[in-house]
Amino acid sequence: MRAARGAQWVAGAIVVALAASACGGGGGDDYESFVRVSSGEPQNPLIPTDTHEQYGGLVIQNLFAKLVDFTDEGELEYIAAESVEPNEDSTVWTIRLREGWTFHDGTDVTAQSYVDAWNWAANVTNEQTNAPWFVDIAGYEDVHPDEEGAAPTAETMSGLTAVDPLTIQVELNAPLSYFDYKLGYEAFTPLPESFFEDPEAFGENPIGNGPYEFTEWTHNERVVLTRYEDYAGADAAQNDGVVFQHYNGLDTAYQDLVAGNIDVMDEIGPQDLPVYQDDLGDRAVAQDYNGIQTIVPAWYNWGGRPDPRVLQGISLAIDRETITRTVLHDSARPADSFAPNGVFGYQEGIGDEFTQYDPERARDLVEAGGGVPNDHLMIQYNADGPHQEWVEAVCGNIRENLDIECTADVMTDFQADLNARDANEVQSMYRGGWLQDYPLNVNFMRDLYQSDAAANYGRFTNEEVDRLFAEGDAAPTLEETVAAYQEAEEVLWQEMPAIPLWFQNVNGGFSERVENVRFTTNGQPVLTEITVTG
Repeated sequence: MRAARGAQWVAGAIVVALAASACGGGGGDDYESFVRVSSGEPQNPLIPTDTHEQYGGLVIQNLFAKLVDFTDEGELEYIAAESVEPNEDSTVWTIRLREGWTFHDGTDVTAQSYVDAWNWAANVTNEQTNAPWFVDIAGYEDVHPDEEGAAPTAETMSGLTAVDPLTIQVELNAPLSYFDYKLGYEAFTPLPESFFEDPEAFGENPIGNGPYEFTEWTHNERVVLTRYEDYAGADAAQNDGVVFQHYNGLDTAYQDLVAGNIDVMDEIGPQDLPVYQDDLGDRAVAQDYNGIQTIVPAWYNWGGRPDPRVLQGISLAIDRETITRTVLHDSARPADSFAPNGVFGYQEGIGDEFTQYDPERARDLVEAGGGVPNDHLMIQYNADGPHQEWVEAVCGNIRENLDIECTADVMTDFQADLNARDANEVQSMYRGGWLQDYPLNVNFMRDLYQSDAAANYGRFTNEEVDRLFAEGDAAPTLEETVAAYQEAEEVLWQEMPAIPLWFQNVNGGFSERVENVRFTTNGQPVLTEITVTG
């Protein structure tokens, strides 16, 4: 989903901020029994299909219950769904819902709640960021035509049917062996009837079906959720609620964590990484998660298409081992693939030819490819995240090894960073981050580098890559799909839509007043399990 701290990879396609943002301080005396989490301002209104970044994504994940989720081993587990079954060739999927689920306004969650929500989200007139997640459903092109400015020719997708109050039938345009995995993204959650009366107002005061219900959103200060007492899921909240406290920087958030003013951080700033495990002791968290950090060229400012040799050369000029060891204090692992090592389909060492530090070959490739526009690279990043140090280190490698000027293009915060990407205003390259929406290599390729992917901010397009992705999608089994995407990854290394840098770690911690804190393989804290003891 998401752009991430670096997935955290939003998504869903959540894009990652790798940071916390806004003011300091705890959740306030009125929420003293709530879990207080360092966070930042969501980019968009709190609508599942308009959210694919870290801060809004974590709120949405707790306001809405998904049909399915994933274990730490990457296996599917059913949440709001009782079952999800394909027909023989995976072109028609039948989703059966669990009984007894309600929205936070007390109305029933039904099959029609999903069908209406997905049809609304897919309709081009509603301008939802995550609309492309529904592209596989028959009739998508009728509600979301390819031609820019074209009006829909239908109000609903022909492939969606509410068979009965607890059964959804989904007909796809073509076989898709992993459609059930895609249902683990928040875009496929339901909406209550009240949403359609005023979507704009709903975005400021959302009503979900998840373990927490909405309480307040004080912009640039905090979002507050309260435990939903009538939640029907097995993962009911073990605390009274959550305060997502906004910070302007990780250093301030960390000091509040040490002081006990907040309870959970999922990212420690570079200046505190050398000491946080000593400061926090057994309350420090250090673990792998399925996320990747990249730098991505904006094709529209590279004369239409960067020469892949130039990008391969830039990649070879970056000393990942030294940067992750010294600048990042071992909080990340050098990337050797477009997909992290924790997802199904990871290929160890597939990118070694272009990720092993080799300044001499780097210079040869850049020269053979004609260099970079104006002999000047700019790397865009958000100032409210822990990126300055590593961006400066990467630029230092580029200047030293390639004689190319490299400077940072600093956005004030993650929202400004995403807005610049949306508006095609990236000057040269941007810091890309992605965390897992579903634990397949597909999620780290199709959802970023397919020509029409929502998170394809670099506007990369390649007919062969699109064709290989389509072949993978049409494969009859999940194993064959993953294998086809492994083949597609070989082409990605030849085309270089991005430069993989490193795989992310969760480096975080929690306060003395909470227990049962854990993080998933997509780097997110499991807020429902946390208990408040202090």
